[in-house]
Amino acid sequence: MKLNKKNVSIVLIVLFHFVGLIGFFVPFLQPLFLQLVPFHLLLMLFLVLINHHGRFFKLLLFALIIITAGFAAEWTGVHKHWLFGNYVYGKTLGFKVDEIPLIIGINWFLLIYSTSVLLQKLSVKTVALKVISGSVILVLLDLILEPVAIRFDYWNWLTDAVPVKNYICWCIVSLSLLTVFQYFNFRFQNWVAPVLLLVQFVFFAVLNFA
Repeated sequence: MKLNKKNVSIVLIVLFHFVGLIGFFVPFLQPLFLQLVPFHLLLMLFLVLINHHGRFFKLLLFALIIITAGFAAEWTGVHKHWLFGNYVYGKTLGFKVDEIPLIIGINWFLLIYSTSVLLQKLSVKTVALKVISGSVILVLLDLILEPVAIRFDYWNWLTDAVPVKNYICWCIVSLSLLTVFQYFNFRFQNWVAPVLLLVQFVFFAVLNFA
């Protein structure tokens, strides 16, 4: 395999998630690795950004919109319960502003960008099909993420179970943010972001079902 920026980034994504699995499974390593979660997401952000094809300012504008919208959606969910349900954030996602981890907006950006680029790579033709398919993918990810998030104190539900409203709102918010990507009309991208999304599916599935 030729060692270029794309391939090195893909290797790092797979490697860091594999090491993360070890850290999450080994009891005496788990507290340290939980503290590293926000820094892991920042590293993934860096790898995605340096592999973007096209004008960087355009990407930063898109990232700012998604990060702000994602943070606002989570603030509305936590404080107003209009979105997602009745939940609170734990300590794992790090520093909070008004009870919302700052990193959560970055996580929304990574999910929206990675999903959109995956659909770009799969040559899904129409905008409607892209955003609908993307929202389904993200709801499926949330289905396997929720038990892990609760177990490792990403967030906690103040109800007996994860409400159906959560998945409906994930779908609606995802549809909206995925649509924003389409209007930016980004150039065809490489496999770094889609690999990140696919590795996250594997990562959370292993934690969920192991």
